[in-house]
Amino acid sequence: MGKRVILFLFAMLAAHAQLQKITINYPTRTGQVWPLYLAKEGGYYQKYGLDVTLVFGVHPAGIAMLVGGQATMTAYTLEQAMEASSKDGSLIALGSPFKKSLFSLMAAKSIASVRDLRGKRIGVSQIGDAPYNYTVGLLAKAGLMPRDVEWVPVGTDVNGRAAALVSGRVEATMLTAPVYFKFEEQGFRNLGNISDYDDIYAPSVYLFKKSTIAANPKLPEQLMKAHAEAIKRFYDDKAFALKAYLAWDKQDQADIERVYDHYYKVNTYERVPYIPAAAVKYILDHPADAQTAAQLRKYDFRKVIDNSLVDRLVQEGFFEQLFGPDIKAEEERKKKISFR
Repeated sequence: MGKRVILFLFAMLAAHAQLQKITINYPTRTGQVWPLYLAKEGGYYQKYGLDVTLVFGVHPAGIAMLVGGQATMTAYTLEQAMEASSKDGSLIALGSPFKKSLFSLMAAKSIASVRDLRGKRIGVSQIGDAPYNYTVGLLAKAGLMPRDVEWVPVGTDVNGRAAALVSGRVEATMLTAPVYFKFEEQGFRNLGNISDYDDIYAPSVYLFKKSTIAANPKLPEQLMKAHAEAIKRFYDDKAFALKAYLAWDKQDQADIERVYDHYYKVNTYERVPYIPAAAVKYILDHPADAQTAAQLRKYDFRKVIDNSLVDRLVQEGFFEQLFGPDIKAEEERKKKISFR
């Protein structure tokens, strides 16, 4: 083996040894966490000095991992992050990379409309989780309140909710794409998709523990930059985006391509990931229950929702360098509507 080859191998080993090892929780197997898959498969974590292990665990596992120190970050929905943060001021949300999933309320073949769900059983993973809140939003469109239906917690992710619908344990449940595509083909009723309603907010956020950031102030910046590069790769390279997703969630490629095309069309991944004020207001106006409503109303979310990192990266020209000068108009527009 030549001297140059040996020196190259030593350099590679040294670089790998210097990477900071961290764990990130991903709470769902949906497009919500696609940028994490892309950052992992595309080498963007490594580019910013990180050796990342992605660990799956549905809510509330992600919160428990953050609080217990088993995870550095999780990509949580805003409503779950706000509810958890209002109970535990040790958490902080620093950016919002994702607008909303393709999430449909699927029902048994005998259910013709959302109104027909009055008195029926609806499956959720946990009361107050994202599927619960999205269902509440769709029920409200038909004049129904949460108390008008029976909630059935199944304790698992989308696959568990799908199984509950197939078995007849519930009459309806929220399912993400591409899972609900198969249900439509089998004749189950699609009663509505949250992507069809601009006034139903369902963004995700980068959620950290404050003490983790205090111990490693550069870490959120490293992760936000890695995910921004992943999002750029999503828009620039469809073939790689599909490959990265399928490496982590074995689905039919045609189904994932259908999801990709929709996300690309509506720009579901935020190039400039400000947390929008309207989304925070929506969560406050649509609590899971009266107790949660009281808890959220009395809390000052400026303590746990922070757009200052995005502000700084904008000022430093990071997004402009990454996406090009046309991003400046988007930066200005997003900043004006961001939570302060």
